[in-house]
Amino acid sequence: MPLPSSVPDAGTVAANTKPDRDRAVDVARLAALVVVMFGHCALLLATIDSTGVRIGNLLGAVPALAPITWVVQVMPLFFLAGGAAGAYGWHGASWGTWLVVRAQRLCRPVFWYLGFWVVALAVAAAILGADSAADIGRESVALLWFLGVYLVALAFVPVLTRMRTGRSLAAVVALLLLASAGLDGVRLATGTPMSAVLNFLIVWLIPVAIGVGYARGLVRMPYAVAAAAAAFTAQVLLDAFGPYETPLVVTGTEHFSNVSPPTLLLALHCTWVSGAFVAAAGPIRRWAQRPRVWHVVAVGNGGAMTLYLWHIPAIAVATLLLHAVGLDAYNVAAPGFWARLGLRAAVFAVVMAVMFVALSPLEHRRLPWWDNPVHATGARSTLAGILVCLSGIALVLLAKNGLAGVDGYTMLGGFTLAAVAARMCATGARRQTSPHRSSSR
Repeated sequence: MPLPSSVPDAGTVAANTKPDRDRAVDVARLAALVVVMFGHCALLLATIDSTGVRIGNLLGAVPALAPITWVVQVMPLFFLAGGAAGAYGWHGASWGTWLVVRAQRLCRPVFWYLGFWVVALAVAAAILGADSAADIGRESVALLWFLGVYLVALAFVPVLTRMRTGRSLAAVVALLLLASAGLDGVRLATGTPMSAVLNFLIVWLIPVAIGVGYARGLVRMPYAVAAAAAAFTAQVLLDAFGPYETPLVVTGTEHFSNVSPPTLLLALHCTWVSGAFVAAAGPIRRWAQRPRVWHVVAVGNGGAMTLYLWHIPAIAVATLLLHAVGLDAYNVAAPGFWARLGLRAAVFAVVMAVMFVALSPLEHRRLPWWDNPVHATGARSTLAGILVCLSGIALVLLAKNGLAGVDGYTMLGGFTLAAVAARMCATGARRQTSPHRSSSR
């Protein structure tokens, strides 16, 4: 099958865009991606010396920058976009089969990515040593936690579409906030972070639920503004007087992480960020109607998984290129550090653009068997949905353990087997009409 163009022209984009497409959701997704990519480029401190690869974190080295994470923590927008797109694409199909269709699109580029790293880490171990390869293996799959949680969160979209009023949405969000607070209490009492592991789902379901409510027209702008203001105020007060630390991303030096697992502080952040988007969606949608703007947004969203998966390798390439000419950005106290960090961002942008053109076609290239239509109903569909959720859990554990050692490769095998088993269960008996396939994630 021929590869589609990774960068279609404006005319092609316009012709392929449905008139009722919610462009604000696409803008939110791409804007969040840009922030995540350049945020990681800024946060990563890395160099190579006689001991191998050394990796640090800018926030760990300069803790005073922690408040900026309240601006650059944009993951809620990804989950909101997923909830909205899922609600737009749900038309009462068999639950598990619908979820497998979503997983087909999401996992396709993940297979390519993981295959690359299995080979690359074997080469790294031979050249740099096992310890350096293990460090790289942890960094290379760390971001896959999002896709794992996302797959599980998508499973709740069909039931969330049963919300009929803004009050029902408010009740769902309130219950999720209370649940996250309760699990934080257990975590504080036991001193065991993983006692609140369910917050990985509970907290990230908040923007998914708001995304579903937004797609269903349940949220009016005044209420969205009020909810965002209230949640932000509560977050400020909780940060000032509660047991939480300020950073909303991993720093490597935190004692009570807000993201692993998520906390009530992050749950409130999810609430106000989602409310702010809903309040601004109208102007954003009108802005995205401009042909040039929409061309960029549509092309970026067409390769969104490429941008998300491959931006860490692109940062690594940029870092290695600058290391080769003695321009590492590693020691924050070194003269010219900030200029070097800016230079790395510029080099990264060029490398990422090249990788985007080269790799984004893989997102759309159908894989034999994996991308065949699915038709299962009844028990087979339900089992397929459960297996998709299990593959998501395995992906989260892979991100936590890294692609290194027995645990890491066991989770890699678990993800692959669960995904393949889900696809097998969803084959089912062919029906006259297949489940609706939505073009938006």
